[in-house]
This record gives sequence, structure tokens and C-alpha cells, in this order.
Amino acid sequence: MLVEKITAPGEDLPADWDCAGTTGYDALGMIGGLFLDPAGEKPLTRAYAEFTGGATAFAEVEREARRYVAEHGLRPEIDRLHRVLVRARPADDLDALRAALVELLVAMRVYRAYVTPGEEPPEQARRVLDEASRECSAPLVPEVAHEALHGDPEFVVRFQQVSAPLAAKGVEDTAFYRWSRMAALNEVGGDPARFAVTPADFHAHCRRVAAGRPLSLTTLSTHDTKRQEDVRARLAVLAEIPHEWESAVRVWRAPSSPLEPDLEYLMWQTLVGAWPITEERMAGFLTKAMREAKTRTNWITPDEGYERAVLEYLHTALSSGTAEEVIRFAARLEPATRVNALGQKIVQLTVPGVPDVYQGCELVGGSLVDPDNRRPVDFERRRAALARLDDDAPPGGLDDEKLLVTSRALRLRRDEPSWFAPPSPHEPLTAVGPAAEHAVAFRRGRAVTVATRLPVALDRLGGWTSTLLDPGGEGEWRDLLTGEVHRGPLLELAVVLERMPVALLVPEDRA
Repeated sequence: MLVEKITAPGEDLPADWDCAGTTGYDALGMIGGLFLDPAGEKPLTRAYAEFTGGATAFAEVEREARRYVAEHGLRPEIDRLHRVLVRARPADDLDALRAALVELLVAMRVYRAYVTPGEEPPEQARRVLDEASRECSAPLVPEVAHEALHGDPEFVVRFQQVSAPLAAKGVEDTAFYRWSRMAALNEVGGDPARFAVTPADFHAHCRRVAAGRPLSLTTLSTHDTKRQEDVRARLAVLAEIPHEWESAVRVWRAPSSPLEPDLEYLMWQTLVGAWPITEERMAGFLTKAMREAKTRTNWITPDEGYERAVLEYLHTALSSGTAEEVIRFAARLEPATRVNALGQKIVQLTVPGVPDVYQGCELVGGSLVDPDNRRPVDFERRRAALARLDDDAPPGGLDDEKLLVTSRALRLRRDEPSWFAPPSPHEPLTAVGPAAEHAVAFRRGRAVTVATRLPVALDRLGGWTSTLLDPGGEGEWRDLLTGEVHRGPLLELAVVLERMPVALLVPEDRA
């Protein structure tokens, strides 16, 4: 049994939950962050602040979004919870209690504290409420937190019933549309403020999964993701060319733009990340984005004049020379996009956990948030492409390469289940040489996964040159993606990754 539970960064499922694990949003964030260049954080932050006219931290945007939802969309639920709290603490000031209740809910950093009425609260629940309390300055917050842990059973239950939708509506469906420094990070279960993931943190996460919940799902795209995995792979390249990106959006922006700055910044990122995209699809995305942000328009009381001005601005951009500039910019990202897309895919399919491939993601896609990601999938095209690859036809482009990676990795898992199933560990491998930091490698059983990260910086470095990888044994290693055989004990990455930026190596004598 799997739990569709969105864990906050650093949050684990309660240890006593008898389940295989989550549906994989935690893996999505770890894998995606691995392909983001941490060196791009500061220049992209400056570029975003200059474009939007401010440098508000995401934490503050999140608090304001949570507060907005508490006082508007979830106001009846807050009022009901307040009435239960007043019955439990009749001596306290009514308004002060309500203010403390809202502040505590706003400060929560997880969806729920998971407290069972009448039982001793788990340590994780106490820590969650304590951390939230310390962020608040309103009187009576500690008392409200105590009630959420030890109080009236109805309040304990209802507090958790409110905290979860407040997080979902306040963060995913509001804050994520108000703050777009790097849109690839604005995903369910993610933290837009955490810019990148180091290889060390990534491997530590994989080891925890292997040791704790090895049957948890690993995913890159779902029905709930706001951008399909390949859109995020292209956007990640911006972290390696932040100054080029800053110059481009400055030129594309019209002096008379009617858009709120953050919405326009998101618009240009989306056009670049999802190109080619029709005006109809893009208009649908922008309409949802501005209504979810709830700053100038919303779903309940839409500002038709503002929405019309936004869509007219989009139409003008796509009907002018600006569209050609966007196309050229997106095309320049393609070599690095290929590296990121194939890298995150092979990692997803071979790390500890059960890989979940969302419909259609066997090939490259540019889907955005629902309903865009619910469009019909051309499975006949995929069957035909797979048949060609199985007949040893060379990949004809990135679509074929992604399908090749997907099919070969999944078949290896099928053919060698003991290499990937529990208790198979995750064994990090470390490259040596001038480009070592650009290699992500690990063993699962007798299989070795190799992926390339930060390709723009790697190219500036001059490529792999003399960088070597010890796969963990002598003898010959066959790459299931290219069919080439490489001899150990040390493999030259310039040779192994010459044809494709990823490799899936198995011992030649594995039969």
C-alpha cells in the first residue's frame, strides 16, 4: 500500500505507518535538484528581483499566501475550529485566540502533525508544533499548540483537517504562482527556496529510501505536477546561463506590459520551457496561473479586464518578432536539455524505489499543469518507436533516446529483480579527475548507472578529458543503451559517454 502523502523537505512518514511508502514526490524534488547548478542561485535571484522590483523571500510569500487562504477560502473552517477552541479555553480573549490559531496554522511547515486524540503525541508532531510556535509572535500561540497536541479530541482532529488543505491551497495553489525565481522548483512536495541538491545529499536520500521504505514510488511527472519533467529539464539549464537569461527577458519585456511582474516572469519561463506550445495552451496556463495567484484576479471573482489584457499581451508576443527570439533561445538550450532529460530519467528508473512513469512520459513532452497534462497520449506512436529501437534502429532524436533509456532500464529491472528489489543497497560511485563533479554514478546489484550533470559548465571545462570511474570491478562492462563494451577496472568517461550522456552498465558475463 502506498500513501499519496506530500512530505515537506526533511519530513519522513511516521515510522509506525504500515505502508510501502509514498507516491514519490520526495524523489521528484531530490532528482530534479541534482541537475540544478547551485552557482546559478545568486545571479538568478538578482535577475528575478530586478525584473519583479523586489527581493521578497519565498518564506514570506508563503506566509502571506497561507494567511490569505485562511482568511478567505478556508474562513468557514477556521471559524468552526475557533469555536471549538473557545469552548476549550473560555477564559481567553476570543479575538486573541483566533489570531493565535491563524498564526499557528500559517507557520506550520508540514501538512499535518498526525496526533491521535487521547494518545501521547509522537515526537515528530511535538517538534512540528514547537517549531511553528517559535515562528509566531502573537499571544496564546503556545497555548493553542498545546491544545493541538493534548486538547479536546474534536479540536485535535479538526486542527489537522484544516492544516492540510491550508498547506495545499496556500502553498501549491497560491504561493507557487506568486514567486517564480526558478519555476522548475515550484512542484508539489518541493521547496522553491531550496535551489539545488548536492550529490552527497542525493545519495544520502537514496540510502535512506533503500534502508527504510525501498518500495516507495519514484516519479518525475504525475497528474498533479505543474510542469512535465522535460519542461523542468530545460528550465534547469537557465541556472547555468543566468546572465543570458536575464538579458533575454529584459529584451522581451514590453515597456507597456500590463502584467504583474511575477506573472510575466513566469510567462517567459513557461514559453521557453514548454516550447513548442500553442497560444491556446499557453493562454489556458496563464489564466490558471493568475487566478491561482489570487492577486489581481481569482476563480470566484475574476477580473475580466485584467485577464483580457494579459491574454492580449501573450497574443502580441507570439505574433511578433519576440516569438522568434524565444524560439532561438529555447533551441540554444537543447543540447543541455538533452543531458538533463536523459540524466534525470535514468536516475529515476534505477534508484531505490519503484519507478512510476506517467502516461506519455516515455517520450519527451511539454505538458503543463492540469488540464494540460491530461491530454490524450499517442500510444501507437510509442509502440512504433519502441519496435524500431528493438530492431536495433539507431535513435533518431531525443524522443527515441528517452524511450531507449526507459525501455532498457525497465527491462533490466524485470530481468534482474534481485539487483533492484529489497534488500539491494544504493552504492554511490565517485569519479576522479577534472570533471568528477559532473558525474552521478551508483551501483544497484551488479548494474551501474552513470549520468551527466551541469552540462554547460562541463563543456566550459573542456569535457570529461581524463576523468575516470571505477565501476566496482574488473572485466568488461556492456552499456545496455549503446551496446558498447568497456574494459575495467577504470573507465574513461569521455569514452563511455561519447554517444549518450548517460550509461547503464552491466557485466558482460552477467548471464
